[in-house]
Amino acid sequence: MKTHRRHIAGIGAFAAVAGILLSGCASSGTIGSAAGAAAGSSTSSESTASGTASTSASASDTASAPDSASTSAPAASGGSKSWPTEPPMTIDKAKAYTMTLNTSEGDIVIALNAAKAPHTVNSFNFLAAQKFYNGSRCHRLTTQQIYVLQCGDPTGTGTGGPGYQFPDENLAGATYPAGTAAMANAGPGTNGSQFFLVYKDTTLLPSYTPFGTITSGLDVVAKIAAGGEDDSNGAGDGRPKINVVLNSVTVAAH
Repeated sequence: MKTHRRHIAGIGAFAAVAGILLSGCASSGTIGSAAGAAAGSSTSSESTASGTASTSASASDTASAPDSASTSAPAASGGSKSWPTEPPMTIDKAKAYTMTLNTSEGDIVIALNAAKAPHTVNSFNFLAAQKFYNGSRCHRLTTQQIYVLQCGDPTGTGTGGPGYQFPDENLAGATYPAGTAAMANAGPGTNGSQFFLVYKDTTLLPSYTPFGTITSGLDVVAKIAAGGEDDSNGAGDGRPKINVVLNSVTVAAH
């Protein structure tokens, strides 16, 4: 399976840099990552997704919390974890779920839409329980025409992911106003672990699964954006100058 970066396209000034597709105008753009296609980039693989998921998903549909006593970001654990297939469905689509990103810059809380994006929410629930994201860095910030912070790759390269892919969801009429949380992808049906947070109203084609809304911490994302990026992918697109680490990610049912 080829490994390529998830892309956020739609910035005319951008070219295809390091596998990130950034062609076209904002109204016909793309946002991507290679999380779902990165099985070959992992250094080890779990034998089955179902075996791991059955031990990680609790009866209350709540991802197990990481060590709350840790005050510093642990080493990225997800870079060496991989599963061959999407985890079994363990969430209840009728329940409300919240995902908390405890970052080095402050907490970001996202209300998840399990009813319209059950596969996506189920995947986050599974990966959070596995502490897949812990210690990973948000590797991409865009500041021209599309306004997003991209995270979820334990390798920090834009090519990492959980090994499995799952289908797009909730695309009919999808828009991306400030506060939207959506999946990055490398094309239709290639969702993995990478996602983006919209900090300013952005126009994109409805190609990226919107799975939730930021209810607290949008100011944290805006502060990171205000710090700028290094233009490593082209003008207005690169690594955040503020080093943003996901100390922990937790998912809870209400």
